Amino acid sequence: MKASLLSIALLGTLSVAAVGVSFAGPPAPKAAGIEAKGYTWNAQDGEKVEALKLKGDKKNGEEAYEVCGACHLPSGAGRPDGTFPQLAGQHTTVLIKQMADIRAGLRDNPTMYPFAVVLTDPQELADVSAYIESLCIPTDHGKYEGADAALQVSKGKELYEKQCLECHGKNGEGDKAKFYPVIAGQHYKYLLRQMTEIRDGHRRNANPDMVKIIKPYTDDMLVAISAYQSSLKMPGAMCTAKSTKK
Repeated sequence: MKASLLSIALLGTLSVAAVGVSFAGPPAPKAAGIEAKGYTWNAQDGEKVEALKLKGDKKNGEEAYEVCGACHLPSGAGRPDGTFPQLAGQHTTVLIKQMADIRAGLRDNPTMYPFAVVLTDPQELADVSAYIESLCIPTDHGKYEGADAALQVSKGKELYEKQCLECHGKNGEGDKAKFYPVIAGQHYKYLLRQMTEIRDGHRRNANPDMVKIIKPYTDDMLVAISAYQSSLKMPGAMCTAKSTKK
């Protein structure tokens, strides 16, 4: 953690804001993504591959995660308003890929980039990912709150089971080996924002197979499927409900 904080100090001025920690740093690089001819969604190259080969040390990862907790919270719960995703319980493969993509400029995330870049090497990527994966998934997270919630969840369930279940699983467990993310426990507003960006071509490291599936989706369809996805729970991975007994 000391090395990470030193890197932050060298990158810019650290300040505490209402939503977490922010600092000025170098602009993110910009690599060719899905818009480029010959784009390969999960190319096996660079530091991502190096990190995937390493065994993550959860204790070291916990220290490295401290700076991440300012936005994603110490529990990894993220924020219900969708500004920062829920990370707890996410597959190490997904975490490593997304952080490596952000660091390489393949995924545009100017807020996350200054934090992702302070992870010093592939080993630290593996460490922090192992720690995050070990966290239980919070049961209390942002869900669709409209008056028609039951209807939207029902419509979303039909869409999900038709086109999403094969990759993301019955309970939103994803597929670690295939780099498909856990979506159980994820915030509704974050899910809606990401799927909208993927559909509209703004998520440059998107999986072309997913783009193909949701490209025809209307805004109403994305609302419904996000409402359903945010209702999913993974047995054995969710945090234990706190006892109300005194």
